[in-house]
Amino acid sequence: MPIGFEQHDHTTCIQTALTSAEAHCADEGLQLTKVRRRVLELLLLEHKALGAYDILSTLNTEGLGSQPPIVYRALDFLVANGFAHKIEKLNAYSACCHPGKSHAPVFMICRTCQAVVETQTEPLRNFLGTTAKAAGFLIERTVIEIEGSCPTCQKAETL
Repeated sequence: MPIGFEQHDHTTCIQTALTSAEAHCADEGLQLTKVRRRVLELLLLEHKALGAYDILSTLNTEGLGSQPPIVYRALDFLVANGFAHKIEKLNAYSACCHPGKSHAPVFMICRTCQAVVETQTEPLRNFLGTTAKAAGFLIERTVIEIEGSCPTCQKAETL
């Protein structure tokens, strides 16, 4: 899946991500149920984070469930297995752009349109690592969320 705010063909990136998730689940003996697969597909549709109740509304419309535990169990599975991330700032979820890889995500969140782009950092090799080492702290996991304005919204603001 391309990283960035540029426009691209979602059909290809969605299919590639779903195929990868299915293969990973088969290799690991995990069940990618119909609901889990659909939730992942919904997260992949756009580079925006979705709230659990937004997802639940779609699942309900499609006859896949109407109770909150259904969506939360699916999201927990996707996050636990590296297919999605929780975006704390938005209390929402986004598909992982690097599934199956150990990484330290950085989320760029547009304050206007709520677009979310995931990129990576290496915290042990940058300012965070230097600061942590000086404090005698061992970094085990990082998640960085940056709020700003995407290129499309920047253009709209200047018009």
